[in-house]
Amino acid sequence: MDIRDVPEAHVDRALELVYLVFHDNPGEEKRKHHRELVLGCERIGAYDGDTLVGFLAAHRFRLSVPGGDLPCPGLTFVSVAPTHRRRGVLSAMIAELFRRGTRHGRPLAALWASEDAIYGRFGFGPATEGLTVEIDSRRPLALRLPPDERPLRLIDPADAPAAVGPYFDATRAARAGRIARDAERWTGEWLVDEDEEDDELSPPRIVALGAEGEPLAGYAVYRTKSGGDDPARPGLVRVDELEADDAAGAAALWRYLCSLDLTGTVRAWGRPVDDPLLLFAADRDQVRVTGRYPGLWVRLVDVPAALTGRAWAAPVDLVLAVEDEHLPANTGRFRLTADPASRACAPTGDAPDLSFAVRDLAACYLGGTEVGALVRAGLVTEHTEGAAARLDAALRTALAPGTGDEF
Repeated sequence: MDIRDVPEAHVDRALELVYLVFHDNPGEEKRKHHRELVLGCERIGAYDGDTLVGFLAAHRFRLSVPGGDLPCPGLTFVSVAPTHRRRGVLSAMIAELFRRGTRHGRPLAALWASEDAIYGRFGFGPATEGLTVEIDSRRPLALRLPPDERPLRLIDPADAPAAVGPYFDATRAARAGRIARDAERWTGEWLVDEDEEDDELSPPRIVALGAEGEPLAGYAVYRTKSGGDDPARPGLVRVDELEADDAAGAAALWRYLCSLDLTGTVRAWGRPVDDPLLLFAADRDQVRVTGRYPGLWVRLVDVPAALTGRAWAAPVDLVLAVEDEHLPANTGRFRLTADPASRACAPTGDAPDLSFAVRDLAACYLGGTEVGALVRAGLVTEHTEGAAARLDAALRTALAPGTGDEF
C-alpha cells in the first residue's frame, strides 16, 4: 500500500469509500456538508495502485487539558475498503498520523470510537464519560434550590459565535476534554438547520440567561420535535449543550427547557458525569440517567510532551514505565516531577513506581479514570506502595472531563 495525502481531486472518491463502509447513502445536502468538512481536514489515504482503499480525515482541533490547551487531531471518516480488510491498511494510516504528530509537535490525538474494540489496540483510551439524562416534563421540574431569576432571552444562532462563543471558551477552559470552536464550527457544524440524525427536529434554538447588555450567566442549545396528535407521545426537547455560572443558573435553564409548551420529555445527551442537575433535582424519578458511556478516546502521541502540557493538582515525583508497541519512543521509563507551579518529564533508568500500557495512561490523562481503579482491575502495576494514590491526587481536576461535541 502507498500511504499518502488525499488531494482535493480525490475527496469525492474518499467519501464514496466512507459511504460504502458505513452503509450510508446520504442526500445531496449531506454529501455537500461532508465534502466541506473533509476539505478542512488533514487527509491520509491508502492507495493500491491508483485505487483508494483506505481513508482517514483528521480535524485540526485544539483540546482543553487541565490548565491548558493542546493541538489534538480529531480522527473521523476512518474507512477501509471491504476488499482490503486485515491487510494492515488501518494500521499504516494511523501510523502515518502518529508520525506527523511527532514531527509537528502534536502530543495528542482523539476520536469517538465507532467500535470500541478497534482503537484500544492503537493506544487510544476512553478519557471522558458522558451521560444521557431524561426528564419527565409533563409536570414542573422539581428543584431543591431556587433558580436564578434573571431574564431569559433567545439568541439568533447566526449570532452565536459572538454572543455565546466567548462564554463557551471560558467554560471549555474549566473542563478538560473539550474542543475549541471557531465561527465556522459554530455555524457550519454545531448549529446547522437540519439535524443529521433526526430531520424531524427543529432548527437549533439558543436561550441565554441574563439581560441584554449584561454579562452572560449561562446558555442552552436545544431542538424540539412535535409529538403530533397522539397524546401518549409528548413532544421532545433535545438539549445539545447547557452551561451556566453556577447551580442556580443551571436550574433556571433546566426549568425553562422543562416548561416549553406541547412537550413532555427533555432529553440531554453528552452530559458530564458530575452534572449538578443530578443533585439539585428534587425528584430523581422525574430526572433519570438513562445511559452512561465512554466519550472521547485520547491517544498520547508524545508521552513527555503530553504530561508536561497539562497542569497538576498536587506535588508528584514518580517513575512511570510505559509500554507502546506502535510508538517506540514512548516505550521506556519516565520520571514525572510536577506540582501546581511546574512540571517536568524525562527518560530515566530508575526503577518504576507504576507500569502502564499507553492506552491506560491515556485514559487517566484528563483525570477521568483513577489510576487506583486500573491497579485494582489488574491493568496497571503498582511497584511502590501508595504510588497510584499520589498520581491520582496530582491528576485530580475540579470538574470531571467531558464533552458532547461529537465529530
